[in-house]
Amino acid sequence: MNKDLFSLINEKLPTFSKGHKLIANYILAHYDKAAFMTAQKLGKTVGVSESTVVRFAAMLGCDGYPALQRSLQDLMRSRLTAVQRIEVTSDQMNGDDVLDRVLNLDIDRIRRTLEVTSKTDFNRAVDQIISCNTIYIMGTRSSAALAEFLGYYLSLIFPRVKLVPSITTSELFERIMHIDEKDVMIGISFPRYSKQTVKALDFAKHNGAKVIAVTDSASSPIAKYADSLLLARSDMASFVDSLVAPLSLINALIVAVSIKNVDKVSATFERLEQVWDEYDVYTKSEEEGQ
Repeated sequence: MNKDLFSLINEKLPTFSKGHKLIANYILAHYDKAAFMTAQKLGKTVGVSESTVVRFAAMLGCDGYPALQRSLQDLMRSRLTAVQRIEVTSDQMNGDDVLDRVLNLDIDRIRRTLEVTSKTDFNRAVDQIISCNTIYIMGTRSSAALAEFLGYYLSLIFPRVKLVPSITTSELFERIMHIDEKDVMIGISFPRYSKQTVKALDFAKHNGAKVIAVTDSASSPIAKYADSLLLARSDMASFVDSLVAPLSLINALIVAVSIKNVDKVSATFERLEQVWDEYDVYTKSEEEGQ
């Protein structure tokens, strides 16, 4: 669905039958609850049949009710406050199965990431990173951990890697003002999306740099700037963002880049091992010390 689901419902609302209006109004008012209801439960809640709910999904252009449900869940993640996230999670999980539930959901997110991310875009991103002059990496809030992880490993491979921190807007542009067509900007953003990351990618694009966007959806606000769009499934786990799949995707990106620079990477780490050993950087385990 190209349009925002809520905009589409509001646009079509005057044309709906009485039953479809009941469904539409409930979704608009209680989307956080409707997102996890079966068609049968949603119908029972608003007083219509399950088949009416299924027809409602079809009228919105969805390929079945599950597609409508997924659209609601995607919208929900970008709109819910932290308090609302906690409330939704409390309704969906109980204390006895949280461990199994969260880990199995993360496994499913990695599987779905394999389905949605483009190998063409992935390979293009690898080539853009390898051939550029300077690599800029931008990620704020929970995505800052992903940006720092990526920046740490790329800085071991390439001499010009700049991690752009979460700072004031004026300082942001001061940090990236020299970006040009020889450079790459990697922007990482997941719901709730960062305005700073959007501004940074917009600036990079207008200055001719290649843009790699790591995000959750083609409708993400940073996707439109991307020369290479890398999609990873990210969902909420209470007020916490689940970033297992994005981290796995970033890990794959690092590995792919290192494989294409295997001689350089091997030489770099051979030198690093000597430095680490000389300056006693790492401690040994008890087994190694014996």
